[in-house]
Amino acid sequence: MKRNMVRFGMTAMTVLFSALTAMAQEPAAAGGDTSRGLGYIAAGVGFAIAAGLCGLGQGKVASAACEGMARNPSAYNRIQLALILGLAFIETLVIFTFVVVLIKVNP
Repeated sequence: MKRNMVRFGMTAMTVLFSALTAMAQEPAAAGGDTSRGLGYIAAGVGFAIAAGLCGLGQGKVASAACEGMARNPSAYNRIQLALILGLAFIETLVIFTFVVVLIKVNP
């Protein structure tokens, strides 16, 4: 657990410090606006994080359902219903994120 926290902390620090040098530069002399490009990058990174966490959540739900069915086979129908409902809710969150990304990216 401690090793994972150290890895997460080092990754977060790397991302934060690399962003400082990108933001320190002056805009292009031609008067280019970098906010739109940064918005595209932020939308892509946000959607990637949401999709990755969705995959982790779906894996956790599926493994818990399989474990529950293995422990109590007579409750198969109720567990399967809860599994499908949980997966639908998780996938809905990613679809909402995708809609927000499309709204942000399209002018």
